[in-house]
Amino acid sequence: MWSNEIKDFASYLKLERSLSGNSIEAYVNDVTKLQQYIEITNASLSPLKISSKNIQGFLEYINELGLSAYSQARILSGIKAFYKYLLFEGSIEDDPTVLIEGPKLGRKLPDTLSYHEIEKLFDAIDLSTAEGGRNRAMLEVLYSSGLRVSELVDLRINHVYFDVGFLRIIGKGNKERLVPIGRDAMRYTKIYIDQIRGRQPHKAPQPGFESYVFLNRNGRMLTRVMVFTIIKNLAKSIGLEKTISPHTFRHSFATHLVEGGADLRAVQEMLGHESITTTEIYTHLDRDYLKQVIKEFHPRS
Repeated sequence: MWSNEIKDFASYLKLERSLSGNSIEAYVNDVTKLQQYIEITNASLSPLKISSKNIQGFLEYINELGLSAYSQARILSGIKAFYKYLLFEGSIEDDPTVLIEGPKLGRKLPDTLSYHEIEKLFDAIDLSTAEGGRNRAMLEVLYSSGLRVSELVDLRINHVYFDVGFLRIIGKGNKERLVPIGRDAMRYTKIYIDQIRGRQPHKAPQPGFESYVFLNRNGRMLTRVMVFTIIKNLAKSIGLEKTISPHTFRHSFATHLVEGGADLRAVQEMLGHESITTTEIYTHLDRDYLKQVIKEFHPRS
């Protein structure tokens, strides 16, 4: 049912509104995101039976994924256009989006970095120093895998599976998940572990910290505050006016994947988010599929 309605909507946009191919694709992607959310939460619900409550739940869902206010507003605009079309065609009697308001664009929300800004940050790191090699690996992992800062500093060497390209992450509530690690992140992390970690001018790993991937110059695990400081100083060095933090890389990871067309369920699983409505609203996705999502939709893959 969804596929037929979306196909007819696309034809309407092309024939009646004479939109460009890129614009039509953007509208279709917006509606497809809603479809994915509905299939996650209620697989039997057709687009003609959607309520305003479903739309509101979808907006809360993509907000939890970390999409910016502007991205949320744009997606909602596409969904509103879809339901105006269904109303115009007589397929529905009431528009479920009519009373739905988008996020207030004027409020201060965590910034999302563009891919160009992320590249500028990475390029500003001095790889000739031990700290630079560590920091590049660290930020590549943040952006490649969408980790929380607490998950980054707690990452263990035996949880980095270079042979299959995955990280084993212990998230909130000690819940485990496997997330793909991008090619560049894997390369810089391997260089750091093999050639930098524990070598001069840094101290060898201190007792109790041997298993942690990222260490400070005293051979102890990094703190969350130190990661914040590294990112803040890096942003300052390139004149970036946005207020960013480790979580900005997580927001950017989710936003770039979703806006690139990645399946919402895959992004949710990689972020380690629980369901909004239940503890298990999505089916288990195999690791090969998650790796394929990263390969197709992540800018650094």
